[in-house]
Amino acid sequence: MKIAIIGVGNLGNAIAKGIVNNKVKYQSLYLTKRKIEELSNWNNTPKVDITDSNIEAVKKAEIIILAVQPKQLNTVLNEIKSYLNPKTHTIVSVITGRKIVEIEKVIGNDIAIIRSMPNTAIAVSESMTCICANKKGQLKLNEVTSIFNVLGKTLFIEEKLMQSATVICASGIAFWMRLIRATAQGAVQLGFDAKEAQELSMQTCLGAASLLIQSKSHPEQEIDKVTTPSGCTITGLNEMEHQGLSSSLIQGLVASFEKINQI
Repeated sequence: MKIAIIGVGNLGNAIAKGIVNNKVKYQSLYLTKRKIEELSNWNNTPKVDITDSNIEAVKKAEIIILAVQPKQLNTVLNEIKSYLNPKTHTIVSVITGRKIVEIEKVIGNDIAIIRSMPNTAIAVSESMTCICANKKGQLKLNEVTSIFNVLGKTLFIEEKLMQSATVICASGIAFWMRLIRATAQGAVQLGFDAKEAQELSMQTCLGAASLLIQSKSHPEQEIDKVTTPSGCTITGLNEMEHQGLSSSLIQGLVASFEKINQI
């Protein structure tokens, strides 16, 4: 498997790290960026080549992951379209807000196109990646999901849900980081130093998610197990709800969704 990542910014770099660190079965990995010096940390990595030439990377790759900014997509597609081969190339776009039909308008519908939305946790193999594809792309799903399954979990969805998935999974990383930070700040106020507070917050968050994943239960079922009549847990939960915890989270998700639809 020969892979190219076009436009290695934060997400592209996270994908590259996930591929290399988790020994995805690849023959070669090509990374491109206009400022090639920013990829110098990859210089001595086996089977990884860095270049400022998107065309060079496309010529040598089979799976092409587009990770450029949305405004750069058409420019990059026009640059590489003459070098795309329907028999050998698969395009995987991780670009926010850009639909498959927009890509097809530039390069045609005879190329396998898969739209994917991972998050930056892909760098540690814990991404939640949502995927959709055009007709030809559906024939390449197994090959592409084999990459993303090593780097977390994948879910095939209808493209109309991709904007929502971006908010929940990609932007969602930032939302959960803010919740972890807030919990750590509360722990500091309750007497822990900053390092201890963050460790407590991170591990408790990880434990809560792991408990739900392994038990396959509903959050409220697990909440019931730690709330006792007139206890401190239910008192804290009720105060958070009085202050708008759930409603503010939902409003934030909706606001993020409305914004992404303007991009």
